[in-house]
Amino acid sequence: MIGPTRLHRYTYADYVALEQTSSTKHEFLDGEIYAMAGGSEEHSALCAQVLRLLGNAIGDRPCRVHTSDLRVYVESAGLATFPDGSVICGPLSQHEPSPTSTALNPTLLLEVTSDSSEDYDTGFKLEAYRSIPSLEEYVVVSHRERRITVHRRAPDRGWTATVGVRGGAVEVRSLGTTLTIDEVYRASAIC
Repeated sequence: MIGPTRLHRYTYADYVALEQTSSTKHEFLDGEIYAMAGGSEEHSALCAQVLRLLGNAIGDRPCRVHTSDLRVYVESAGLATFPDGSVICGPLSQHEPSPTSTALNPTLLLEVTSDSSEDYDTGFKLEAYRSIPSLEEYVVVSHRERRITVHRRAPDRGWTATVGVRGGAVEVRSLGTTLTIDEVYRASAIC
């Protein structure tokens, strides 16, 4: 009889040490470490366009837009990941002092879906991100069609979702702006 295979469980410290020496980004989830796939040119362009529009909207607010180089740690889910973008309003609260910052307090998180990440971005990550106390909005940009979904924390601490499609717009209340769907996808081949 063959017994179950015992998987090696990593600590968060093991993960951070690996990240400091690796040329590949990894995600940490409940003791497991996963290599993150690189994105396509279309994915990169959509991320850049949304981050540019959000950055332009910040104005004089004490907020900063971050690319996927900033790791976010979701303690309640045991998840450390590199969202496609994030906005942090106020001082950065970090998980641990290290050469690579790990944010605990995003105000807004952005994911542009891909074939391999769509279910994860709109399933597990959505639920995990909702548990971040500081998070006000989670913006999901579709790679399949001109569609943006903004998941927003409600005053009662529940969540609502607003969907914008071609010709429409979605409000990003945390930054006091609106994303016009056609402007986000302006240079995109996505119809």
